[in-house]
Amino acid sequence: MNRFEEQKDALNRELKNLIEQLNQMLPRYTVLLNKKDLSREEVSELGEIEHFLIGLNSKISEIKERIQQDLFGHTLDRYYKLKSEAEQGDADAKLLMERLKGIFEEHLEKGTIINWN
Repeated sequence: MNRFEEQKDALNRELKNLIEQLNQMLPRYTVLLNKKDLSREEVSELGEIEHFLIGLNSKISEIKERIQQDLFGHTLDRYYKLKSEAEQGDADAKLLMERLKGIFEEHLEKGTIINWN
């Protein structure tokens, strides 16, 4: 198995474990959130769960942002290198550049990237 496959499998296992843990934690949070009269221990537990979930949400947002920035940044960098190669007459670069151009246009239409012009 190559390195990418190992990393992909490890990440998939971790994500599956995260989902399983959340599936165990969230019902308790919901019960506490909807309960009328909480004991001190339950108020404390609810606060700890909320604090943890807010932090977890922040970490998940950071991961998502990092992936989006890396994917877009590397793609944009590759696009401009290909554009330069294509302008110098490289036929393969022209084909790849057109493909990337299509990808950018598709994402602009979907609103998944921002056009600063």
